[in-house]
Amino acid sequence: MKALKYIVVGFIFGIVLTKSEAVSWYRIYEMFMFQSFHMYGIIMVAIITGVIGIQIIKRKNIKDFKGFPIEIIPKEPGSIRFWVGGILFGLGWALVGACPGPIFILLGAGFLPLLLVLFGALFGTFLYGVIKDKLPH
Repeated sequence: MKALKYIVVGFIFGIVLTKSEAVSWYRIYEMFMFQSFHMYGIIMVAIITGVIGIQIIKRKNIKDFKGFPIEIIPKEPGSIRFWVGGILFGLGWALVGACPGPIFILLGAGFLPLLLVLFGALFGTFLYGVIKDKLPH
């Protein structure tokens, strides 16, 4: 029963992404071909919302649901791993036409070929877990 609120928020988030066409393969294609501002606008709104949310959390010392302070650890300055990871993520996104969040939304909408994409994402995550100790971090 405690998870119900998260399920409801997930459904609402899925509806918003679907209605905004953020899960549309064509919109993603347009973005990577620099033919439309649509997806860039959605991403910018998400970034601005996140920045404002983080600032509110930091300035008001907001606590989590258990009463502990939310600690936001500063990230290290840019490094090669962020560039490589970002390029791999972007290539996968461009080739598949879906990033991890919309995979589930598209599956829920009945696009069953995304099962293969979900398998690839899960396998890639598993593979990273296997080799992460051998990678330069």
